[in-house]
Amino acid sequence: MQAGIVELDLHGKNTYQAKVAIDAALRRAKSGTYRLRLIHGHHGGTALRDMIRQEYADHPQVLRMDPSAPGITQLILREF
Repeated sequence: MQAGIVELDLHGKNTYQAKVAIDAALRRAKSGTYRLRLIHGHHGGTALRDMIRQEYADHPQVLRMDPSAPGITQLILREF
């Protein structure tokens, strides 16, 4: 993990559990945090990926989303 990037591994969680974890990470995000890296996987289905894209696309703390790699979605909180 790099400074300014908070990484959450969501493997094994259902959509409700993942949302709770992401919301908690957003609440704990300090001014030095500029990115949440959400590892949801891509071989077990798309429920987590779809929930993240739907729930956080218009979230007030999220500047934009970056689907950087298969199985990972990054929530950009601010530019560095």
